Amino acid sequence: MLAYDFMRTAFATSALVAVLSGLTGWFIVLRGQSFAGHALSHIGFAGAAAALWLSAPPLAGLIVGTLAGAGWIGVLGERGEQRDVAIGIVLSVSLGLGLLFLHLASGSASSVTALLFGNVLGVSHATLLVLAVIAVLALGGLAAIARPLLFASLMPDNALARGVRVGRLGTIFLLIVGLVTAACAQVTGVLLVFTLMIGPAATVLALGLPPLAGAAMAAGIAVFCAWGGLTLAWVSNAPVSFWISALSALIYGLALMVRRIRPAA
Repeated sequence: MLAYDFMRTAFATSALVAVLSGLTGWFIVLRGQSFAGHALSHIGFAGAAAALWLSAPPLAGLIVGTLAGAGWIGVLGERGEQRDVAIGIVLSVSLGLGLLFLHLASGSASSVTALLFGNVLGVSHATLLVLAVIAVLALGGLAAIARPLLFASLMPDNALARGVRVGRLGTIFLLIVGLVTAACAQVTGVLLVFTLMIGPAATVLALGLPPLAGAAMAAGIAVFCAWGGLTLAWVSNAPVSFWISALSALIYGLALMVRRIRPAA
């Protein structure tokens, strides 16, 4: 399997994206922003569809779309009770625009399928380099805000009292999530971004692990799902994204079983 260059590139891409998704997803689930993470992938769809219409690289459209959506959600939803409404408005508008741009685009059906469901086996070396730059930027930004973000996520009122700018911090985090979403879509597509960003993190939080160990384990589970999906796809000839989502759901289900059994033990 690894004798082929495209498979080695796929494994490198999926590992890079999985680590990024696992670490970011841990904060997403902890902060209760799973809906925001899911919405950003659909917002990125509008940007990628616009890029197809303009004959530009879909990844560039994904990045622009997710960053614009993250900034818009951050501005409209600075107060907690406004957040879901802001996300819903942005999501509905972006889906409408995505459908319009796909209607105007003259791209092939395979391009649209890759956009919606991902095509990690078709990632080029140039795209992998772009994803590596995105990973450095996103991980650097996440490391810079990790401590205040954790504080604001667990005790928002105390963080405000200590002078932490919770609203601005949340917007910065959403911009990071936007970058990660654009990267993750290269592996799972915009419709299944939820798989690597939410599944592993939800598994770890269900097990009740402490922050440092939990974030590391979320990244490890994401890598396992990504590499396992690639391997199973090679053996079965089924889509990679299907196997990644199946493994993520299976591991989360096992975590829930462990959590139920643990008190009895």
